[in-house]
Amino acid sequence: MSFFEKLDALEEKFLDIEQQLGNPDVYQDQQLYSRLAKKHADLAPLVGKYGDYKSVLCDLESNLELRKDPDSEIQELAELEIAGLEQQKAAIEEDLKELLIPEDPLDVKAVILEIRAGTGGEEAALFAADLLRMYSRYAESNGWSVELMHTNQTGSGGFKEVIASISGGRVYSHLKYESGVHRVQRVPSTESQGRVHTSAVTVAILPEADEVDVTIEPQDLRIDVFRSSGPGGQSVNTTDSAVRITHEPTGLVITCQDEKSQLKNKAKALKVLRSRLLQMKQDEAKQEMDQTRRTQVGSGDRSERIRTYNFPQSRITDHRINFSSHNLEGIMAGGLEEVILPLDQFFRTQTMQEG
Repeated sequence: MSFFEKLDALEEKFLDIEQQLGNPDVYQDQQLYSRLAKKHADLAPLVGKYGDYKSVLCDLESNLELRKDPDSEIQELAELEIAGLEQQKAAIEEDLKELLIPEDPLDVKAVILEIRAGTGGEEAALFAADLLRMYSRYAESNGWSVELMHTNQTGSGGFKEVIASISGGRVYSHLKYESGVHRVQRVPSTESQGRVHTSAVTVAILPEADEVDVTIEPQDLRIDVFRSSGPGGQSVNTTDSAVRITHEPTGLVITCQDEKSQLKNKAKALKVLRSRLLQMKQDEAKQEMDQTRRTQVGSGDRSERIRTYNFPQSRITDHRINFSSHNLEGIMAGGLEEVILPLDQFFRTQTMQEG
């Protein structure tokens, strides 16, 4: 189906839905009416833009005729109009292509953020803490809330592992391209001779799954409780509040110990488990679809190095799109939009080209 055949078909569908919404029988069925009203609202921007496009085409055709007029003044005016209309036509075509991209249904979801120190020992753990701070400040600037769910902290204030929930408006749509290996190049605080070290941290962004997204059978779970360990308050090591959940069919193991309440830790662990199971489902479903993109720009898989933070040169580089910025300090302070916007634009363009 060609570009314009798609648009004609969607316009016809929109008009058909509009007719159904005016039917008293449909109005009586509130579930059906709500479903149709949502589809109508979703299609309205596209159909409106297509109407603008057809109007521009009509004006263009009229001016192309006027250009043949024997009066040179009319010809000149027509030429000026044609130049402006051609620009409008091109701009509206780009808008239509973007509106035709189906929205990722996960974009509206909250996320589970998982950060793990990789190669680099204590320096990697410290950078994991820096990344948590960066994402927390970015979340704050967007009015989102961050809740720590599990931490494995080192004595110097770094993290071997940290898991957090970030909730708010369309969090996944902003952070979905952050999954991967983040490499840091800097002089560690423990380095006496000023040598630059390279360390790595793994970031995973999982769409937070609702109970309706993933079904977990109670018989598939093995739940163990134990005493919390590591830095903490007075009661952190005195009660069996820590929870470890093993999902037998997949072998996934989730541990939560930050809360004093065993029930709260269990609820948090189940939330993380649901999100990981949803991610597994999504990965399986997208495996074939993403094959082309993987060969071109990488899949965003968590095993791939996606970004380098070079502190001596104050430079951040995203390797997937060859994007670099010397505003490393601002980005680490939460100004992540500087990287996220080019990423989003790049992948949207890729989707348009593939479509």
